[in-house]
Amino acid sequence: MGPLIGTTLPVAIGIAISPVPMIAAILMLLSPRAKSTGVGFLIGWIVGIAVAVIVFAALSSILPAADPEATHPIIGVIDIVLGALLLLIGIRQWRSRPKDGDEPKLPGWMKAIDSMTALRGFVLGVVLSAVNPKNLLLAVSAGLAIGSSDVVLWQEAIVIVVFVLIAASSIIIPVVAYLLASASMARPLDALRGWLTDNNATIMAVLMFVLGFVVIGKGIGQF
Repeated sequence: MGPLIGTTLPVAIGIAISPVPMIAAILMLLSPRAKSTGVGFLIGWIVGIAVAVIVFAALSSILPAADPEATHPIIGVIDIVLGALLLLIGIRQWRSRPKDGDEPKLPGWMKAIDSMTALRGFVLGVVLSAVNPKNLLLAVSAGLAIGSSDVVLWQEAIVIVVFVLIAASSIIIPVVAYLLASASMARPLDALRGWLTDNNATIMAVLMFVLGFVVIGKGIGQF
């Protein structure tokens, strides 16, 4: 179980380091309905990640049974394709970096965050965690690793819980911190939002390059 957690750890960190969802969470925590929308978004984020990983772990059961002594070319090919797609996303993000003097562009839906309800926050959390292409590719990689392993069911459950907690940590930490100390968290959250906004494309590009090569290397190791 330990090696499996280690295998999925970089993927979980890749989901956690997602500037746009972090910016969305911070904007919700700075909005008039901070607590309700922030908690709703957090729950949606956790549910989306958990469902995606569980679904792909279950789907991996249709692959040939794992043999510790044998190669796994099907999983290897899938990982290499996933890694290549992550690299393409990284290239796209790198090219989208704002030029000197330009204002970073963020999704238009962020303008509506101030008027969001807890339910809309929940739905947005699910969409950004499970439907986002980058997170979906990473969930596929983690699900395949977990579902094709030789650990028993209860160990898989523990690995998934650890994976989800790490992947959701970047949203859990600011939301919980705000709930515990809302008055003192406003200024640090606003400063963090500004930094993430300015460096969103660069962070995402570097992250995708690193994860792309990690997933491709894992795929090559399956042969």
